[in-house]
Parts: sequence; structure tokens; C-alpha cells
Amino acid sequence: MEHSTVLVISDDVGFSRSLTARWQAERHVPTFTILSGDLWPRTVEDFEVAIVGPLRRELLSVIIEPLHSSLQPLFCVCEDAATAKLVRERWPRTSVLRSDENWLDVLIMAAGEAVHRAAAEARARAAEQHCSSLERQAMLGRYMLEMRHGLNNALTSLLGNSDLLLLEPGSLSAQSRGQIETIRNMTLRIHEVMQRFSSLEKEMNVVALQAERDSGKSWVAAAAGN
Repeated sequence: MEHSTVLVISDDVGFSRSLTARWQAERHVPTFTILSGDLWPRTVEDFEVAIVGPLRRELLSVIIEPLHSSLQPLFCVCEDAATAKLVRERWPRTSVLRSDENWLDVLIMAAGEAVHRAAAEARARAAEQHCSSLERQAMLGRYMLEMRHGLNNALTSLLGNSDLLLLEPGSLSAQSRGQIETIRNMTLRIHEVMQRFSSLEKEMNVVALQAERDSGKSWVAAAAGN
């Protein structure tokens, strides 16, 4: 699993124990952060789903309010109808369950689905960020290819002028000649890099063309099979 965390808050130790033990029977088991009402730290951000179990009435607002504002999936298991009604009215985004004989299975099913959805959304965000990074890199690559012709012209001018200066050794001091040779050598290195860019572009075009052909063959084969 994608290291999802379920936050469980309850004054009833048996509630937390039953919940985690029952979840162990599922295919995917998240990480649990279990707190009592007295240990609630007011700000807990590292969780995908929150579950509130039986609590003292005076702690309901203190605990549910910040969880309700966090926009993370929130479930609350209430022992009586009055508490359930209060939670529904004051915190309408909360999924409320009554602690009857089926509450545990229903909670595991609903909270488990919320965990899976949160993990899927996290993967989608990561993929979106990765695609955005690839798009920026592709844009930079396209810009470099577009500027290649102008840069090659500039390199040709540098090489030509440095060669002309080096053909007249008597007009240059040893220091100046060394500096011009350095300029010429660095220009040649830049030219080699630009040539590598050109080779990479050709290789990538060949790979893309081959992939397109293979895709066409697969489509024809699939159509023939039908």
C-alpha cells in the first residue's frame, strides 16, 4: 500500500483495538495513528482518513472541528442518536455511523474506500507533477534545438577568427596565443556537444518512428484477428 495513514481518536480503548484488529483481515492495511481524546494535539496533518470513536461530549467540538476543517475524509461513530444528530447538524461533511452490531464492517468498507481514493489522488498529483516537469524539460530541449543553427553559426565564427589569429604567430605574445588556443579548444568542445544534440534528435526520431510502425502493425493484427 502507499503508506496511507488512518488517524483514530477515541476514549474507548476497545474501540481502537477492535477497529485495527478487524482491518488486519483486509487485503490492504494502512498505518494507524491512535490517540485518546485527552492526547489530541489540535493539529495533525499527516493522515489520509480520520475516524472518531466514542468521546466525552465536551471533547466533540474540540476534536471534530479541526478535523472537519482539514477536508480529509472524516468518520464518526456515535453511541446514541442524540450525539449522531448533533454531529450531522454541526459538521455536515462528517460521515456518521451508529455503534450498532454492523458498524465495524460498514466503517471498514467505507473508510477503506476513502483510503484507496486518497492514495489514488496522491498518485494522480504525483503523476501530474512529473508530467509538468517533463513538459518543462521538453520545452527547454525544443528551445535548444531551435537555437542550434544560430549557435553553430556563432561557433563557426569563433573558430574561424581564432584560426586566423593563430596563423600570425609573430603578432601575438605567448600569453595571448595561449588564451586564443583556449578559446578555440573550448569552442570545439561546445561544437561536439551540439553535434551530440543532433545525434540524439535523430536517434529519438528513429525510435519514435519505429514505435509508430509497431503500433500500426499491432492494430492491423488486432483488426485481422477480429
